[in-house]
Amino acid sequence: QVQLVESAGGLVQAGGPLRLFCVASRTIFSVSAPLDMAWYCQSPGKQRELVALITSSGSTDYASSVKGRFTMSRQNSRKAVYLQMNSLKPEDTAVYYCHVEKSDDWGQGTQVTVSS
Repeated sequence: QVQLVESAGGLVQAGGPLRLFCVASRTIFSVSAPLDMAWYCQSPGKQRELVALITSSGSTDYASSVKGRFTMSRQNSRKAVYLQMNSLKPEDTAVYYCHVEKSDDWGQGTQVTVSS
């Protein structure tokens, strides 16, 4: 099991940037136990949905709604993954969760609010 702690989100104006990070309790990309990591978001009344994914080999994939605006990266030495969010829109407002794919390991969630 991996414990995940996310950075604080925040309130940002539309068009602005915000960077989230998530720190894991152990190395998340070790050769012996490679892990795919992801960011999900959940808005009130909606299901949690995938925002971005990074595999143990460094490949990334993004929801169509954020492609070109969000970038996910990882830094194994710091046991961390990052989500750089640019050109934020009010519809990006949600609670964002860090997740180890194919596991029950989730971060506590962090609120991101984008004002128009």
